[in-house]
Amino acid sequence: MWLMCDTEVFNAYRHRWWDMSQRRRTFISSVGTATAIGLAGCLGGDGGDGDGGDGGDTDSDGGDGGDSGPAARVGMVYATGGLGDGSFNDQAQTGAIRAADELSIEYDESQPEAVQDFGSLQQQYAQSSNPDYDLVCCIGFLQADALTETAEQYPDQNFMIVDSVVEADNVGSYVFGEHQGSFLIGLMAAKLTSQDFSAGAGSTQGDSASVGFVGGVEGDLIGRFEAGYKAGVKHAEEDVEVQSAYVGDFNDPSGGQEAALSMYESGADIVYHAAGNTGTGVFRAAQEAGRFAVGVDRDQSVTKADFSDVILASMVKRVDNAVYTSVESVVNDNFEGGAVNTLGLEQNGVEAVYGQQLGSEIPQGVKDEVSEVRQSIIDGDISVPTDPDNA
Repeated sequence: MWLMCDTEVFNAYRHRWWDMSQRRRTFISSVGTATAIGLAGCLGGDGGDGDGGDGGDTDSDGGDGGDSGPAARVGMVYATGGLGDGSFNDQAQTGAIRAADELSIEYDESQPEAVQDFGSLQQQYAQSSNPDYDLVCCIGFLQADALTETAEQYPDQNFMIVDSVVEADNVGSYVFGEHQGSFLIGLMAAKLTSQDFSAGAGSTQGDSASVGFVGGVEGDLIGRFEAGYKAGVKHAEEDVEVQSAYVGDFNDPSGGQEAALSMYESGADIVYHAAGNTGTGVFRAAQEAGRFAVGVDRDQSVTKADFSDVILASMVKRVDNAVYTSVESVVNDNFEGGAVNTLGLEQNGVEAVYGQQLGSEIPQGVKDEVSEVRQSIIDGDISVPTDPDNA
């Protein structure tokens, strides 16, 4: 089936997510803005094994605490926007939690406040010897420049990066077919805006056929979301208007709300976001305008349940699988530095997932067409562009 249930992953580790994320946030808050002095003290100090200081908080929860130690030790450097976004970073954390449960690894995590924090955080995990980290996970394409330098400085340290390719023998790169999953979202949106449709707290306007896209930071990565979305809209209904805007930040809900409200006021019925926590503002705007929205990275009708009455679907991106797979390769001693791993529709790396509350209201004919087109993309019968200018 093309329709994955991200809630299965969330529910399976719900108890671990709450317990571990709370303890990790205690650790992170003690670091403050992740300055060199603060983090080095937590990662490389005397309390690395829980013997002194606040070591009980800095140790993560995955290992059994036995004499043999964890199967591996992992450092997580999240994207700006932090945990609690109900989207990209939380999805990455889900992979670490699963690895802790299933592979008996331990992990520590850091939430950068700005792009300039990436390099120091990567380096501090890499240079730490107590504990010694077997893998450093770098979540987000904005970390690529910093990681290029860090990987060269620490050639014996294994790294992985999500959403970008860093050409280094000690870096595993994981990229996704965002354009493919977004194509399915665009097709669905075009079909619904072209008819009278109401569900939950939203409805289409009936006298116009228009949809919107709100991006976080403009660039090649988010451009793939936009390109696939636009192409899917045009594939379904040539005359549907697509409005696009970039907020310039992944953690600006107010900016997301403003951008989306402008689109709704200009006739858009559905707005799809690829903007991290900025997308929370898109959901608020949808409720305010009585229209619809589409989430990203996780099933946001679950992770942002307060907005489930306007979230038609989400373009789920299995960042959790990328994190888990990379950790597993380290545990099994078959980590491939320099490898580029691409996860598209065929690999279940991306999927269009209907909203928990509104999914059943979407006409079956629309769902059937989405399913058919999904297979056509996998079979190579439909080629999805990655550049918005070519969509």
